[in-house]
Parts: sequence; structure tokens; C-alpha cells
Amino acid sequence: MISSNDLRNGVTIIVDGQLWTVIEFLHVKPGKGSAFVRTRLKNVKTGTTLERTFRAGEKLERATLDNRGMQMLYNDADGFHFMDQESFENVTLQRELIGSPADFLKDGMVVDVQFHDGVPIGVELPAHVEIKIIETDPGFRGDTATNVTKPAKLETGATVQVPLFVESGDVIRIDTRDRRYIGRVSS
Repeated sequence: MISSNDLRNGVTIIVDGQLWTVIEFLHVKPGKGSAFVRTRLKNVKTGTTLERTFRAGEKLERATLDNRGMQMLYNDADGFHFMDQESFENVTLQRELIGSPADFLKDGMVVDVQFHDGVPIGVELPAHVEIKIIETDPGFRGDTATNVTKPAKLETGATVQVPLFVESGDVIRIDTRDRRYIGRVSS
């Protein structure tokens, strides 16, 4: 059990039988009435967000998650195949379980796979990944307008928006949380 006063970003709790991770929290102590904790929670399995208010000192059930470093071997029609770095045990996860981060998974990439009660429930990618661009429209000399972007297809099959000067074959850094272009790594 955990007190609502001890909620912090990244803490996973069980609410109404489902796993939720705290994204934001705010302790509020109004002039009148009792204190409370306003939170924004993200469902671990579905990715939906919810705003929830708890009374100060309210007891909540804390979920124990086990993060294991696993290497992605390959993906096929069955799903994404991962291998535990220590025990060499193989696990297959469906694309729906991984969600949108699956767009940035490359063969050989080491990621944290989250387990709850021995069952894999999700994948946590690094905040930034470096991926090669397979196809994008060419940029032309004189295309210097600021904040103008074009679509680019990545080696993983995902499409992201990149600045006009980025070309096919470039390796770029992407923020996996919001699919945002950060910078060019090399040409």
C-alpha cells in the first residue's frame, strides 16, 4: 500500500483493478476543507489518460512492476520477439500491447520490457532513438523557411515529420514520446 501523499511521477498504482502510472501530481491544500492530491494517470495497458483526485493520506494499492532488459530479435506476423539479456528466455509481444512505440523498434535494440505478475504488459523505449531515413522528398536549394516540415519514411516503416534539409539516407534522432524530430546524426 502507498499513501496518496507519497505519489510521484512514474509510480504505478492499481485503481479499479487496472494498472495506472502517475504522469503528473499536485498536492493541493485549500484554505477551507481538507487537503487532496490531484493526479493525471496513464493506463499501462491501453495508454489512455485520466484525471483523478485522491484525499490526502488515502491508501492506494501500489503495483510492483519488474523491468527486464531485453533485446528485440525480429518482428513478424506473430508479433515482436524479445530475448532476455540474462536468462536468454524469449517473449513475444503483440503490436497492440506495445502501442505506438512499436514504430521505432529496430532489430537488435535493447529495451526495458515491463512485467506484472510474470506477464509482459509493455515496452519502455529510450527517450531518443537514432533511425535511418529510407525515403523522403528531396530538399531544394533555397528551401530555408523556418518550421516547414515534410514526411519521411523510416527504416522501421514509421513516418515522421522532418525539416526540409533532411535527405534520404540520413540518420536522425527521434523523440519516442511525441514522435518529434530532434536532430540529424550523420549523412
